[in-house]
Amino acid sequence: MPKSLTDEQVAQYHRDGFIAPVRALDDAETEDFRKKFEAYESAHEGWYEMSKGQKLYLLQTWARDLGQHPKILDAVEDVMGPNLMVWGLSLFVKDAQSPSYVSWHQDSTYWGLSKPDVVTAWIALSPANIKSGCMKMMPGTHKWEQIEHTDTLAKGNLLTRGQEIAVDVNEDDAVYLELEPGEVSLHNIRTVHASAPNQSDNRRIGIAVRYIAPHVSQINADGDSAWLVRGEDTHGNFILETPPEADMDAAAMAEHDRIMELRQGVLYKGVAGKPAHTAV
Repeated sequence: MPKSLTDEQVAQYHRDGFIAPVRALDDAETEDFRKKFEAYESAHEGWYEMSKGQKLYLLQTWARDLGQHPKILDAVEDVMGPNLMVWGLSLFVKDAQSPSYVSWHQDSTYWGLSKPDVVTAWIALSPANIKSGCMKMMPGTHKWEQIEHTDTLAKGNLLTRGQEIAVDVNEDDAVYLELEPGEVSLHNIRTVHASAPNQSDNRRIGIAVRYIAPHVSQINADGDSAWLVRGEDTHGNFILETPPEADMDAAAMAEHDRIMELRQGVLYKGVAGKPAHTAV
């Protein structure tokens, strides 16, 4: 029996490659996480400079707490099974009236992961709707194989290499995943998705946590790491991380630096030109 989702939601995830919305945080929790994020942002001259895309839970305890939030883990377990590891945590922030966007892509393109048993939980800390540039998904595309992508390195694109799929998509088929603060969407690593600029007068703040099953491995580098948050590590494919008990812990920061150097090598492998961003 599912722990959080309904049978219909589980079936929809496996049919379409995504599900939304899922209520994970109450109003007080959502406000608290947003305040902690914005305090972190203020202390480090903006969210982007310190985040570098993938491992914020090794630097900030509020990000750690989001990554292991029981209600989020329950929903992810319902679609992926009882053994869960956090492989990454990324910030996707669009300020009011920001031109930033995300092109049509599959998350699996440059991550170097061996299997598509990877789920992103996208957590809204502010309204994510059509006007503010919420995610839009192409149903059923998680059943496709890996598609060729083109690197654009576009300045306004929030993706690592400005990557976009090298095939046309019919925008009329897109499903918009509108979320209220505290709600979550889940999507598979192969599901084709995108998002438009924020045309609203409010910020759009999203936290994307990447969960992997232990049998997944990194095939483009040695020494990749992950954080076991539920169940057992049945394969030993990753160095196991231990998030810190305090913000900006020296040992955790050193591990963050090590793994981000490795990850940037994986993400930018074969790229021509200078990447515009380091978020993924």
